[in-house]
Amino acid sequence: MTSSGFDRAPIVETERLRLRAHTAEDFDAVRPMWNDPIVTRFIGGRAYTGEEVWQRVQRYAGSWVLLGHGFWVIEEKAMGRLIGEIGIMDARRDIDPPFGEDRELGWALLPEVHGRGYASEALKAVLDWERQVFNAPCLVALIDPDNSRSIKLAKKFGFTVRARSTYKTVATIQFERKRPA
Repeated sequence: MTSSGFDRAPIVETERLRLRAHTAEDFDAVRPMWNDPIVTRFIGGRAYTGEEVWQRVQRYAGSWVLLGHGFWVIEEKAMGRLIGEIGIMDARRDIDPPFGEDRELGWALLPEVHGRGYASEALKAVLDWERQVFNAPCLVALIDPDNSRSIKLAKKFGFTVRARSTYKTVATIQFERKRPA
């Protein structure tokens, strides 16, 4: 264990999914996702280079050590295959209004598994884990205004519009989920 409490992502399981730590071996499985135009349309708007994907995998692993939270690989248990990523981050975004101390949630799934309820199942597991470990007063999600699937998912889990903003010249919506007092 590190001072953050975790030296890697803990395994979180649901009926159909396993959320686990990224490993170096995940690079080849993650790279196609970050080159898929359906995935990247709302996250950066372009395919990511191999270098950028490799840095992303390293950042995910390092976040657990430094902060005690980060991103998980989403594995479909039945097939044992990587179908996406989900997690909690502190990106220290240069955005107005700023997120401050609020933790940010993010997710991306391969297009071939869209519509199967995996995103809901994974997000519920992450929110349950976060409540048990941190129980933060507010969580945020930054979503492209045209990403109707992610907006619908966020609203399903009680996220409401916090602000409309721009991040790196792209229009975005900041959603927040506050804990009841």
